[in-house]
Amino acid sequence: MNNPRPQSSTRVGAHTNLAQETRSILRTYHVHPREQLGQNFLIDSEALESVVRAADLSPGQQVLEVGPGIGTLTRALAETNAQVVALELDEAMARIAAARTAEYPNVQVREGNVLHTNLGEILDVRSDFSVVANIPYYITAPILRLFLEGAHRPKTLVLMVQREVGERLAAAPGKMSALSVFSQLYANVEIIRHVPATSFMPAPEVASTIIRLTVHEELPVPEGELPYFFTIVRAGFGSKRKMIHNALDRALPNSGVVIDEALAQVGVERTRRAETLSIAEWRALSLALRRDIEHLPKSMRTSIDSVT
Repeated sequence: MNNPRPQSSTRVGAHTNLAQETRSILRTYHVHPREQLGQNFLIDSEALESVVRAADLSPGQQVLEVGPGIGTLTRALAETNAQVVALELDEAMARIAAARTAEYPNVQVREGNVLHTNLGEILDVRSDFSVVANIPYYITAPILRLFLEGAHRPKTLVLMVQREVGERLAAAPGKMSALSVFSQLYANVEIIRHVPATSFMPAPEVASTIIRLTVHEELPVPEGELPYFFTIVRAGFGSKRKMIHNALDRALPNSGVVIDEALAQVGVERTRRAETLSIAEWRALSLALRRDIEHLPKSMRTSIDSVT
């Protein structure tokens, strides 16, 4: 549905002092940012514009905003004429976001925890949707698991995360981590821009990064292979700075000879380290060791919960 765009003082690029506006809103509603919920409000209009551009929304497209706070980004998303569902954990913030977006017929503000919400009840999951979120460090991995492993995968995710986490997510072989492998298995990960701590109120202790994940239509590793794939990834990254042979030998009940044979079969030098392997190499290695992994007790086979 293509709704007319109401004029707004917070249209992207139009607002010159988000900091002043944010202070005024917090005073008006008598609320304070809650550190335990990672509430740091974006006061940088250029960063705000970067998030909206990265989301690349079309009129009528569904977008789920996780953690709208006082609704500043929500209003900017609404200006694209997308259908915005904003899900806020904090009751007070949900009321503020709802009040500040009341003029937009294309916005719904709901109160709830995204990790415990049935997405089918708030979105038409039969159609494409995108996710936009400014998330604290402690919820990054659960959010990724929800939207990448879950039954309802978005078309894209645009996330504001801690800079270190963003760089890990987008890392190339040589600097990979288990989190890199997981995220890039499911999506193409791009760093859009870095955002300094001064772009938030209150300023966090670290800088942030805007990342865009474009979810793969087809996974590079078939679903049926994922238990084996993640078992090997967990084993490989389980011993930091160890050679891949030694890390696997330590984590798996296979003999060193079996592991050496598998490494030779897929062309991975035994002296390489886990952070240098590509997703294709992890897959080849998991297939080479699959017969042995199948004999492991279920407690030793893994989902991504123990990898991220």
